[in-house]
Amino acid sequence: MPEPIRTETEAGVRSIILARPEEYNTINPELRDALARAIDDADGDPEVHVILLRADDPPAHHPHGPAFCAGYGLDWSTEMQSREAEQDRVWDSAMDMRLMTTFVDTYLKLWYATKPTIAAVQGWCIGGGTDMVLCADMVIAGEGAKFGYPPSRVWGTPTTAMWVYRLGFERAKRYLLTGDEIPAREAADVGLILECVPDDELLDRATALARRMAQVPVNQLQMLKLLCNQTAENMGLASSRTLGTLFDGVARHTQEGKDFVARAAESGIRQAVRERDDPFGDYGSRRRQGPTRE
Repeated sequence: MPEPIRTETEAGVRSIILARPEEYNTINPELRDALARAIDDADGDPEVHVILLRADDPPAHHPHGPAFCAGYGLDWSTEMQSREAEQDRVWDSAMDMRLMTTFVDTYLKLWYATKPTIAAVQGWCIGGGTDMVLCADMVIAGEGAKFGYPPSRVWGTPTTAMWVYRLGFERAKRYLLTGDEIPAREAADVGLILECVPDDELLDRATALARRMAQVPVNQLQMLKLLCNQTAENMGLASSRTLGTLFDGVARHTQEGKDFVARAAESGIRQAVRERDDPFGDYGSRRRQGPTRE
């Protein structure tokens, strides 16, 4: 298995690069652990002022284009739940919470890192990928990027619960209660992300912003980030993400969630996802292509 993360440092900016483009940079325990180490290393390095999270370009032959992170790999996660059912045991909510918290705590390192974090998003950023990227302080996306939380239709809830804090109550409900796909331009217009730029300018624009920030003394950056973030903490961010993480496990173990896993085992995960999304006509259903992850 190739390393899921690689890093580069230049001009006070530590780039943390998701390096499995052939697999849509899907989330698994190896990526979780590598990302946690990379963020901790950057935050502890006195030469680093700003952390930039981005993704490698896919190889030219890749059939579905780029993806920043297409969420959790549904193959291993549905198989894990299938094995759980085979053990003929009642779902252990406390154990599920402990497992999911290991992922959530990694994403939150982007939020709680003392230094600013910027994400440059290309292509797909859906499901668990949004749990991750919305913890960054700022998100810049190429115009071809697409966001969304399709598991809100069945089999999941946003674990880090950042949607309300970025969008406000009504807009967060509008997108989560449908799971609708959100093109990058719309995401910028409604305030889910900071900015939408031409795809071929994404890396340059995100890097230029990171380097501009990196000219500020790191202690100033740290104080200003904490000052801004504390507002969300005062609004109850910790309790929101606790509920989101718990409800994610509940949603995977409702009757509908179990039916989704059973259908994936019977007909394959791609077919199960298509049947879920066909009535909405988005994501892979609309084009009969795209990542079967989230």
